[in-house]
Order: sequence, then C-alpha cells, then structure tokens
Amino acid sequence: MSQSRTRPDTVNPEAVNLWSNADHATDYLARRSSFPWRDTAYEHLMEWVPAASRRVLDLGCGDGLVAGRVFDARPGVEVVACDFSAAMLRRARERFAAAPQVAVVEHDLDEPLPADWGRFDAVVSAFAIHHVVDERKRMLYGEVLERLEPGGVFCNLEHVASPTRELHEAFLDAVGTTPEDDDPSNKLAPAEAQLGWLRDLGFEQVDCHYKWREIALLSGTKPQ
Repeated sequence: MSQSRTRPDTVNPEAVNLWSNADHATDYLARRSSFPWRDTAYEHLMEWVPAASRRVLDLGCGDGLVAGRVFDARPGVEVVACDFSAAMLRRARERFAAAPQVAVVEHDLDEPLPADWGRFDAVVSAFAIHHVVDERKRMLYGEVLERLEPGGVFCNLEHVASPTRELHEAFLDAVGTTPEDDDPSNKLAPAEAQLGWLRDLGFEQVDCHYKWREIALLSGTKPQ
C-alpha cells in the first residue's frame, strides 16, 4: 500500500522493502482505518473463505487483522499467520495471545513456503504479496497451490498495477498521497497478468471478485 516515505533513489527499486522498518509498519497501521474501501474489501475476501475451513494460512499477516476475521468467522479453525516484520509480529502475537489455535510465525515471502506447515483448506493474503518481485509472485502462487488441499481456495486481496500512469496517480490521490511519496516497496503487477499466472499454474475458478481502482481480490481454487 502507499505510504508517506521518501524513495531511496540510490537503491535498486526491486530490492527495496521498507516493511522491516518499525516506523513504516506503524505508520500504515495508523492510516489503515482511513482507507474508504477497507471494510468492503475485507468482507468480499471473507465471502470466499470456505465455511468449513479447518486450516487457513495467512501470508503477510501484518498485525493479524485478516487472521482475526477468519478466526472469528470460522469456528474451530486453525490458523497459521506469517510475517517478517518484527513490529507486525509483535502485534499479531499480542492479538492472539489467548488463542492457541492461531500460530503466528516469522517468515519472509521472498523465501519458499515451508513444507512442514502442512496443507490448508484456504490460503489468504491481504496487501502483502505486491512487496515481492513478479518472478517471486509467480513462484509463490505455485507454492500456494501445493499447500492447498484439493478444492482449497486461494484469496489474495491485493494492491495491483493500474494500466496507465494517469490512473495510478488518480489512485494515489484517492488514498491521500502523491507520486513523490509513493511507497518504493510496491512492486505492482496488473490484475489480468496475475489471473493468468494462476490459470497457467493450474488453479481453477480463477477470477477477480472485487476491484476498486488498484485494490483487487484475486482468487483461484485447487482442482479436486
């Protein structure tokens, strides 16, 4: 997501990820509730998490907001929530301190998903995967497919690329920022391209279920 941060011009943009910085993470949390599409987008994501889910993986869980929604809405569910930001992990662990069914673990999405996490009925992610480069996005989607149970669902509520600079700048204006303050951690890919990657990998029922400007809910199902 877009943040008020100065772009480090001396660094390769593909290598930049400011989310390990505690101030960057807490700044986002302070601004999150002001985003006009937020609640609607999360409601659409939850519609596609199967009601009978027993195990759910949350990729890039942040402070545990989406994992908490899953935990509250799916009685008896076991959740594995991962992130690499120390500030976010601390908040997520505080959120779930009394919920042993939720395991909050440290993991960088630039690294392969551990096989010993097992299989999941659903894998969810919200505004995290766009911080890795496109090649890694495609690899990660393949790893998600492997970690899903047959019939399992992948729901990625994501920040995607606009088709034109003008539309991107209109999005930035709508969320209260400018091109100069655009977050250099963002490595945006078009929704259409990502849907194509999911289909090519073997996902079925691939679709974009919700979109507001650069906010899109991308989903696919593992074949039975």
